Amino acid sequence: MNKNSTILRIAKRLFANKGLISLATVLTIAQVALTVYLPILIGQAVNQVVTIDQVNFDALFGILVQMVIVIAINSLVQLINPLIYNRLIYTMIEDLRNEVLEKIHLIPLNYLDTQSTGAVVSRITTDTDQLAAGLLMVFNQFLTGVLTIVITIVTMARLDTRMMLIVVLLTPISMVIAHFVASRSYNLYTKQTQVRSTHSELIEEAVQQSELVRLFNQQDNKSAQFDEVNNVYSDYSHSAIFISSTVNPTTRFVNAVIYALVTLVGAMRIISGAFTVGELTTFLNYANQYMKPFNDISNVLTELQSATASGDRIFELIDLVDEKETGSKVFDSAEVDGQISFDDVAFSYVPEKELIRNLTMAVEPGQTVAIVGPTGAGKSTLINLLMRFYDVDSGAIFIDGVNMNDYTRRSVREQFGMVLQETWLKTGTIAENIAYGYPDASREQVVEAAKRAHAHRFIEMLPDGYDTVLTDNGSNLSMGQRQLLSISRLFVQLPEMLILDEATSSIDTRTEVLIQQAFDELMIGRTTFIIAHRLSTIQNADIILVMKEGQIIEQGNHEALMRQEGFYYQMQMAGSGQSI
Repeated sequence: MNKNSTILRIAKRLFANKGLISLATVLTIAQVALTVYLPILIGQAVNQVVTIDQVNFDALFGILVQMVIVIAINSLVQLINPLIYNRLIYTMIEDLRNEVLEKIHLIPLNYLDTQSTGAVVSRITTDTDQLAAGLLMVFNQFLTGVLTIVITIVTMARLDTRMMLIVVLLTPISMVIAHFVASRSYNLYTKQTQVRSTHSELIEEAVQQSELVRLFNQQDNKSAQFDEVNNVYSDYSHSAIFISSTVNPTTRFVNAVIYALVTLVGAMRIISGAFTVGELTTFLNYANQYMKPFNDISNVLTELQSATASGDRIFELIDLVDEKETGSKVFDSAEVDGQISFDDVAFSYVPEKELIRNLTMAVEPGQTVAIVGPTGAGKSTLINLLMRFYDVDSGAIFIDGVNMNDYTRRSVREQFGMVLQETWLKTGTIAENIAYGYPDASREQVVEAAKRAHAHRFIEMLPDGYDTVLTDNGSNLSMGQRQLLSISRLFVQLPEMLILDEATSSIDTRTEVLIQQAFDELMIGRTTFIIAHRLSTIQNADIILVMKEGQIIEQGNHEALMRQEGFYYQMQMAGSGQSI
């Protein structure tokens, strides 16, 4: 994406609101016209004062009344204009943010998996704020400045063509300087926005993982990393700001020289009788009005570089290709049996690094499948494929004998209930969190789901019960309580197939028992895939899949695998018979 295309896309979005754009244009023209008309009145007033031997008070009073009226109307217009600009721009920014957030829910998950949360959040917040600030300057200064320049040139030409040419021919020097600086500051602002994402990412990690950082005494290392990125960010910021800040004093110096030259020529013409003092006063006001917008425009061009760089990053995300829907069928949940089979499935996150290959297995309805293996073996990847968070590279996964890809992703995911170690609690009440997948569920359904998940008792003990507000992923609850709430969600409307990560690390014994009881009730009569950690779960599973390097290397029940004395047996012995 280049700078020009970004500006055109932004302009197209702004002009979509034709009503506000039209109103803003009319009022801006009115503001400029009134501003340009005021020096004419000032010149006329000066002529009434410097007339030889007398002051024409009657004419002067009439001119002063006109000046008061013009100033009052102009002040009112200048008060209204920013309100219209703000409404126009922030309406567009609101729509843009909504579009970006909606896009995040449509793009493939592999993009989000390769991006830091801080970098994505930065595009929705910091970059949109920077874009809004730049656009406000465009309307507040650029549009007004351009109109002022055009109208002032016409008016100066009517007063004196020779002096108008002096101003018009010399002033472009300011624009040349501004353009020269702006082209160099754009690259620096682009790099600044890129480093700002890394900056935000490190801050987010430091806050979210503060306990982990302290546990491993990594405060100094984290501080050193932050200092390094912060210094790079500071260097780019200083360079961009320094270069852009040279525009204003340089253009002001050039404009001051032009102003002095106009004054000199005007004074000579007064001596020759070709000009009056009032006309020179009017012309000097116009010369100042004509040159001032160039300073404003130079400032806008500098700010626009940063805003355009932010726009680039926003549109880069918006332009990502949506996740493609491969099927159109929809499951009838009442007729789903829960038979699942993998037929020669191959998958990898990156093409050059193969993960799962030649995976073939069949799971009958109601069976419990325990998936075990070392870290990186492919256990979570198997779950990602079942939920269609990722699609297989080759082969196929079948549900009740039909290729999963023939169904919509939404329909497939509705057939699975999933509880992982990550509890996924959102900001809202406990009742809203339990009914997250089914927002129309009644309070009675929510309470019944919590009872079946053994969460009702602790919820009732909270100050506001089911109306207790959770924030920051439920940080005001214990880890076990959060897990029970996640399990409660499934009981609101139980699916025929389950995916469970029954890890209970850092959970007290009583809560662990409650979680296990909830899992046991969930699994009755349902096809269940469990990323297993506890020996009891593994022993009771109908099928145990032992995974290593993306392949199922052993398969069977607990007794059969122990008799083989293979990799599963070694894992059990290494875990002292307690867990894997």
